[in-house]
Amino acid sequence: MGKVVIVDAITGEVVERTQTVAEKTQSDKDKAEAEAQAEALEAKAAARQAVLDRLGLTEQEAQLLLGS
Repeated sequence: MGKVVIVDAITGEVVERTQTVAEKTQSDKDKAEAEAQAEALEAKAAARQAVLDRLGLTEQEAQLLLGS
C-alpha cells in the first residue's frame, strides 16, 4: 500500500502513515477516472482534428472562422 503524508500547516508537524484499504480503493478509483477522462479528451481532440483534415483547415483557420 501507499503512504499518506499529512503536514499541519500551522505547527509544521509531519505525520507519515500507510494508506487504509478505503483510501487505497478511493485512490485507485480516482486514478482510473482521471485516465478515462484523459482518454476521452484525446479522443475528442482526434475527432476534431479528423473533421479539420476533411475540411482541409488548420486549427488556426478554424479558430478564425469560428471566432474561438
